[in-house]
Amino acid sequence: MNYCSNCGHPVVLKVPKDDTHARYVCDNCGMIHYQNPRVIVGSLPIWEDKILICKRAIEPRAGLWTIPAGFMENKETLEQGALRETLEESGAHVNIIRLHSVYSLPQVNQVYIIYLAQMESAFFDPGIESLECRLVTPDKIPWDEIAFSAIRFSLEKFLENEGNECPRVFVGTLDDTL
Repeated sequence: MNYCSNCGHPVVLKVPKDDTHARYVCDNCGMIHYQNPRVIVGSLPIWEDKILICKRAIEPRAGLWTIPAGFMENKETLEQGALRETLEESGAHVNIIRLHSVYSLPQVNQVYIIYLAQMESAFFDPGIESLECRLVTPDKIPWDEIAFSAIRFSLEKFLENEGNECPRVFVGTLDDTL
């Protein structure tokens, strides 16, 4: 950030009074420009004993597999974002069952929030962000071609806990050494 979005003057990176982090601050109008993590929302759609996965048509990680997820938009709830992303990327209509996983990537200022979702039918139709979609059984998940660590984490936790009488929310973080 070089200029203040409030008044157009140059900003400086400094720790504001009574703060603990460096922020972009406009010395002209006093505006503090906070930069916070971006939220990625999505769903882990299931149909019978299968999981819906999508092959990415866009960067980053084009050509690799994921579950429907993307950046949350302003003025939408987490659930609305997850439903929107699922429809945009897979054409599938789903009903959210529960929160499934939260995965932090502090190195890139992102947080993934993934819901477990039941597909309303076996119908899906890849959107422009997906090359193809598939319903796969757990033994057919292309583990070597999963696009993101957060998605791998969500899939692994789902499979490890499938049928568990006491479902829980799984929390993970990308290890700094990766």
